[in-house]
Amino acid sequence: MNMEKDRNLYRLDELSDYKIASDYSDIRGWKIVDANNRTIGKIDNLWVNKDMQRVVYLDVNVDKALIEDSKNEVHDAIANDNGREFVYKDGDSHIIIPIGSVSINKDTKIVMANSIDYNTFRRTSRYNQHHNFDRNYERSVLRSYYPDDTSRFESDSDDDTFYRRREFDSY
Repeated sequence: MNMEKDRNLYRLDELSDYKIASDYSDIRGWKIVDANNRTIGKIDNLWVNKDMQRVVYLDVNVDKALIEDSKNEVHDAIANDNGREFVYKDGDSHIIIPIGSVSINKDTKIVMANSIDYNTFRRTSRYNQHHNFDRNYERSVLRSYYPDDTSRFESDSDDDTFYRRREFDSY
C-alpha cells in the first residue's frame, strides 16, 4: 500500500501554494510553553490537512531540558501494544499539538498550551521529523493529552470525522 497516496497531512513548508491567511500569525519559530510558563519547545512547523485546507497540528521541536527530563521517566504511560516499555530513540525530538489546544499571544510571540502540562509533554511519545507519523501516533498523542477522553479518539478513521473536534478548532 502506498502511504503517500493516503497521506493527507503535510508540513506547511512542503506546500508551496499554501500560505498562512493574512489575519493569522505565522507562529513558526515561536516558543511554546505550558500553562505554568515552562518551556516545551519551539514551533518548527504547522501540519496542514490538505483536503480540509486547515492547520490541524503544531509541530514542536521539543526543548532539550524536557528531553533530558524524559530520560529519567519510566514510560509506563506509553506502553506499546505488546506491553513493552516505550523507549525514545535518538532523533525523536518532535511532538504534535492539536491547534485547538493552544492560545497565541501575538505581542510576546509565545504560544501557550492551555490544558496540557509539562509532565504530560514529557511523557508524550515523540517522533523523528525525518519519518512521518501515522494515525496511530496521532491517537497515542491525543490519549496522552486527554486521558479522560480516550474512547473518543479510537473509532474515527476518516479525516473529516477525526479532525472535527474542538481540539482542532483554529486559534
